[in-house]
Amino acid sequence: MSWITALILILSGVFVGFINTLAGGGVAISIAVLMMLGLPANIANGTNRIAVIFQNITSVQAFGKQKLIPWKKATWLAVPTIVGSVIGAWIAVDINEAFFRKAMAIIMLIMLFFVIVKPSVWLKERPHLTEKPVSWIEMLVFFLIGIYGGFIQIGVGYYLLAGIVLGSGFDLVKANAIKVWIVLLYTMAAILVFIFNKQVHWQYGLVHAIGNIIGAAFASRMAIKRGVEFVRWVIIVVILVFSADLLGIISIKQMIHGF
Repeated sequence: MSWITALILILSGVFVGFINTLAGGGVAISIAVLMMLGLPANIANGTNRIAVIFQNITSVQAFGKQKLIPWKKATWLAVPTIVGSVIGAWIAVDINEAFFRKAMAIIMLIMLFFVIVKPSVWLKERPHLTEKPVSWIEMLVFFLIGIYGGFIQIGVGYYLLAGIVLGSGFDLVKANAIKVWIVLLYTMAAILVFIFNKQVHWQYGLVHAIGNIIGAAFASRMAIKRGVEFVRWVIIVVILVFSADLLGIISIKQMIHGF
């Protein structure tokens, strides 16, 4: 691996870890970078999980020290998500790469809705729900979110935030803390499927994880989300450009080779 490749992986990892911890959507950048560096879509999808695990270990430690994670309820919500993630991961490793690229493009464009409308506007706390046991409806919702997260991961943070706030009643601060715990647990399960199917590039994944750890550590300690508006527009641009590449409208690789 060249030092330029390592630098790209680390710097992009810092940015991804930062925005994933605050909200979600950074995985779109991770997969774009990994594919730009030559990995096939399915291997980029599996490799990205390494950085996600390290990023969320860092975030869980930080949120845990602040006593923001209600461990019992968070873990109950994680159980169906883990089961769903394993199913989603098996779907991801078995599908045709051309179809997978198209599916990624469609999913990323759908995710634009969550980025553009600012989830914080409509995600309101519901205190009367926080003390209630996890219902079967919540189990089903988080099972479906798990399938999606295991399949592609991109933008899963928005779905988890919606489920945790709207379904379980937590405010956005605690919802973010619960989110990183759930993502950590289900990603540790899902990555086993990708490892078994030899769809993980360990060198790229571990180097990218270095940046993710730095970004997650910084973001999880922020009291105020300064600069989030800028980050939101960067995500929008990245999604549009990368979706155009996946749909064959443009070719990022040809652009890079042209310089």
